[in-house]
Formats: sequence, structure tokens, C-alpha cells
Amino acid sequence: MKSAVETLNPTRVRLTVEVPFEELKDSLDAAYKKINQQVTVPGFRKGKIPARVIDQRFGRGAVLEEAVNDALPKLYQSAVEEGELTPLGQPEVDITDLKDNELLSFTAEVDIRPEIEIPDYSGIEVTVEATEVSDDDIDKSVEQLRERFASTSVVERAAAEGDVVKVDLEAKVDGEVLEDGVAQGVDYTIGSGELLEGIDAAVTGLEAGGSATFTSELKGGSAAGSEAEVKVDVQTVSARELPELDDDFAQLASEFDTLEELRGDSRKRLETSKKYEQATEAQEKVLDALIELVEVPVPEKLLADEINTRKHNLVNHQLAQMGLDLAAYLRMQEKTEEEFDAELKEQAEKGIRTQFVLDELVNKEKLNVSQEELTEHLMRRAQSSGMSPDQFAQAIVEGGQVPMLVGEVARGKALAVVVEAATVKDTNGDVVDLEDDEDETGETVDAESTEEPAEAAAEEKADEKADDAEKADKS
Repeated sequence: MKSAVETLNPTRVRLTVEVPFEELKDSLDAAYKKINQQVTVPGFRKGKIPARVIDQRFGRGAVLEEAVNDALPKLYQSAVEEGELTPLGQPEVDITDLKDNELLSFTAEVDIRPEIEIPDYSGIEVTVEATEVSDDDIDKSVEQLRERFASTSVVERAAAEGDVVKVDLEAKVDGEVLEDGVAQGVDYTIGSGELLEGIDAAVTGLEAGGSATFTSELKGGSAAGSEAEVKVDVQTVSARELPELDDDFAQLASEFDTLEELRGDSRKRLETSKKYEQATEAQEKVLDALIELVEVPVPEKLLADEINTRKHNLVNHQLAQMGLDLAAYLRMQEKTEEEFDAELKEQAEKGIRTQFVLDELVNKEKLNVSQEELTEHLMRRAQSSGMSPDQFAQAIVEGGQVPMLVGEVARGKALAVVVEAATVKDTNGDVVDLEDDEDETGETVDAESTEEPAEAAAEEKADEKADDAEKADKS
């Protein structure tokens, strides 16, 4: 077999392959055997029909077609290995010549992983938010805990901000009551902003048994994005009472005996949370700086597939679960479809560039993934997917997605190497020691942020037994 590689652009090549006919012998034998099992010829037992009879009765062309279909994947793979290529996705194959008993020629165009030169990244410097925890931060945290232990009691007066009202709601669009626009016995805290815009003004000042009507744009349901006329009936008005901030409250709301101990614990928790946020911010900014240093050509077909995958998952899964379509979503986001498409393209391009750069770093730094690291990552992914570790692992294995998970962990390790080499300072000008952050948070680098293109859907595909996951990277 002879093969040659023609570079069409930095991310696409054309393979030209010539195969002497004798190299098709195994595929020809397999073709005759397969046809033998599928046809019957009077005078011959099934499976014992001579090749010359098959040629006479069914045509040599049918045999050649079957043989070529059998041989092409193996011949293509041999040409890829000979050319030392890393293909992305499926090739576009064209048979240019097929001469019986002489020669088979074909071409295969395919996107390839571009060659990337990783420059010195030790000079990367980023600035992240400092992690000081103020007394105001602690006051806010304790107040939030206090809110959770608030009690309510029904009062015979007009509703005011902070009160809890039990209401019935009925929404109409164009004078028609929506099938999913009726709700009864809904508890709502005035001023929380957790329901429809305009409801606060409508119920404030109403007593039990009072009614009001207001207009509001629906955020979900069958008429999401539409202006609706909403009738609200107040069943009851309840006042919220907060517990006193004292040692008794500390004992009620926590395992601590004193309010001072509770506040001390809140400080520790806030410090840990801010350190984790700081580490995540550092990771994101270092990654952005790294991508800026590297010239990364993006295969057009891979980019188009990635954009389509992201859009499909948003529309058919995320928005569908919320009862929204794309038009309603765009209205809520106050974006045009052109702006949405531009953002989607930018995100897809960044995802592809990130994958290519981090994969190259994995090779450059010779990073390996241990079984323990893979297991820990699988546990985290299972938790975020809402599946048990056993269910998630089974779906991953059945879907052939184990290499995908290995890739995620390896990219996370590659990014960790760059973060460690970078200089990270906080807004006070102090150098941040991210190793201390790792001790506090368990991990500095979130490998899930380095997933392959089209793998934002991979976890979901795992839940569906992963039919076609990891389509962006077949290497």
C-alpha cells in the first residue's frame, strides 16, 4: 500500500492511498463468505456456493463493493498511522479508481489536530480578589442563618414588606386563563423577588380576603415571555419573627454553645469559601492568559459540530426542562439571535482551543492519570449528574467514555502545572499560595472546566447510555 498526505490547511489533510489488489484478498474472501450466507442457489448447499457462481449469478461488482467496504476502514487507519496523523471526526472518503485484479485507489479528507507550540508560560501573572473576611461578612452570614429560624404567625392587618402572604394566582394572556397559569396556596415573602414582577406592589396593603390585579411578563411555562394579566387573592397574612441573636440562638441553630463560637465558625467557613473562589478565579485567569499566548487554528467542521451540539443541548434539554423555547429564552436574556449565535461561537472556539492546548501540555509534560485520580473524578462527576457512582460508572463504560474522563483529569493536571508556574497576586499585591488553598478546599483545579468540546453534553449522554459521546476527539 502507498499513501501520501497533502496538507489542505493547518487543520485538514487529504490522504491519497493506492492499494495493490492482492492486499484485498482477505476482504474478498470475507465478501464471498458473507454473500454465501445470505443467498441461495439451486443445486448448492447454503454457504457452499463457489465464487465463480456468485460472480455469474450476482455480479462481480457486488462482491467488490462488499470487499471494499470491509477493507476501507483498515486501509484508512493504516494510512493515518503511516502519516503520523491525529484525525478528528470521520473522514470524507472518495474512491478514485477500482480496477478488478489490479488496483484500488481512494482519497480521504479529514480534520486533524493542529500542531501547537507551547511557549514558556512561567511568566504568566494574574491578579485575583483578596480573601479577607470582614465583620460585615460575618454579620450577613449569621443573619442568613437567623432568617432560616424565623417563625411566622397569622396577623389581622394589612400586608407589609417582610410579611409572608399565602396567595392564589391566576394568569391570563389575551383574556384567556392559561392551563398552567393557576396556582393556589402559594407562600410568598413580600420583597423577596422570588415570584412575578409587580406582585410586591399588588399585595402590599391587602388584608386576608383582599384581591388585586397586575400585569407581569411570565418567566416560564407555556407562555414564557408574554405579558400576562395576573389576579392575586390573599388568603392569609403572617408576620415573621426572628430569634434574638444570643447564646440560646447559637445552641438552637448550631453545635456551638455561644454566639461568639458561632461567629468564629462562620468566619472559618467564609475564609474557606473565599479561598476556593480565589483558586477558581486564578485557574480561569491563568487559563485565559495561556490561551492568549498560543496560536491555535480551529477546524471549521469541528467548530460547526461543537456549536450545533451546544445549541441542541441548550434548546432540547436545559430550556425544555424549564418549559422554554429559544425565542422565550432570548427575550429573557434581552439578546438577538445574532448576538446569541456570536456568543455561542466564541464559547465553542474557546472550548476547542482550551482542549488542544491542554492536551499538548499533557504530552509535553508527560502527565499520566492514576486509577485513584480517575476514581475521584468519576465520583465528582457522578455527584454533579445526580446519579449514583455505580450508575454513572456503568453508563460511562457502556458508552465508551472512559477515555473522555481520563482526558478531563489529564487536562486538569496540565492546567495545575501552569497555575503552579504562574505568579498569582491578590488585589492587595500579596502573592497567593495556591497550595494552601488546595489544602483547604481539597483541590485547586477543577478538571471539569477542562472538558472536551461537545462534552458539556457528555454527562447527559452518559445518563442516556452515551450513544455518540466524545465526537469531537477520536484520538
